[in-house]
Amino acid sequence: MSFRMRSMMRVVMRAIPPLLWAVGAMAQASDADASARLRQMLPADVASRMFAVIGKARAAGLPADALENRALKFAVKGVDPRAIEKSVTEQAERMERVRDALQRARARKPAGDEIDAGAEAMRKGVDDVRVVAFAKDAPNDRSLAVPFYVIGSLLDRGLPSDSALARVEERLRAHASDRDIEKLALDAPGTSRNEGARGAEMGRALGATKRPGGAAGTGGGSAGGPPAGVPGNGGKPATPPGLGKKPPAPPGKP
Repeated sequence: MSFRMRSMMRVVMRAIPPLLWAVGAMAQASDADASARLRQMLPADVASRMFAVIGKARAAGLPADALENRALKFAVKGVDPRAIEKSVTEQAERMERVRDALQRARARKPAGDEIDAGAEAMRKGVDDVRVVAFAKDAPNDRSLAVPFYVIGSLLDRGLPSDSALARVEERLRAHASDRDIEKLALDAPGTSRNEGARGAEMGRALGATKRPGGAAGTGGGSAGGPPAGVPGNGGKPATPPGLGKKPPAPPGKP
């Protein structure tokens, strides 16, 4: 190796630690900013209880940042603070159930993105027993983040839980790629091409970036559906008053 090449390598190696520190500092600053915004937007008592739930989730190795992002999304939309607290608490409980179910099924620690996506699928109607069965049938070395996300997307399209699970299980048995599995969201009944494309794009982002969390306890994520009784637009009319259009009906339980 030439003297010039060795010199260049020394420069690169010296630069790596500061770069890693900068990336970590940026992530911490982002998390701190989200926390600060929530404390400004929520009543003090609600924020205190909610952050206790988030802190407990983080200590348990759950993707707590996804809970924080969930709360921030609803707060920005003007959702009632106590409904936000309830939604975050229930989602944390689902995350814990999904983590335990995946560990029973696969005898390894699930990643944070798998836990978050599985909790969303559970929120939409997949029960604990089916989560375990689904995980047992899937290849043990494969992330279930995108498959769980697509199951949730299919449930959003109105497919029954058993049908959504069966479609994704069939693709997994065929060793389909995540991108191929995402195509199920495009082809689901009642899905426009734009809706399906958005769902597939979000699924790719979840699998490619491992956000929320390539490892348990990290990352932000999709905040999921609104708290119970809150329309998808945060309770605000879909069109300006006087146009004669009704706001969208509230969805089901989060």
